[in-house]
Amino acid sequence: MNTSEEISAGKSNAIVAYLTIIGCIIAIFMNMDSRNKFAGFHIKQALGIHILYFLLVALVSGFDNWLISFAFWIFVFVLWVYGFVGALQGRKTIVPLVGEYFQKWFDKLA
Repeated sequence: MNTSEEISAGKSNAIVAYLTIIGCIIAIFMNMDSRNKFAGFHIKQALGIHILYFLLVALVSGFDNWLISFAFWIFVFVLWVYGFVGALQGRKTIVPLVGEYFQKWFDKLA
């Protein structure tokens, strides 16, 4: 399968992975049969963003300053948009700062 066929075959799984954490879990199971590399790349990125979101929510909940909270929300939202747009456009773009780590940590997952 060449690259354009692989991207078109895995695009729906990649997009579903970014929708919610449940969408990410669904995309993982949908990708188990075909093992599409494009979808696997975006599943790893999306799972990392979702986990980072929950970790930052736990961290930010201790602060009583809306400026700190807002900065964390914007950071996660920018990462999510960056990854989601990459999946929509059919590109394998690593999210800034943490994307390399997501690819390493979730290497065996997808």
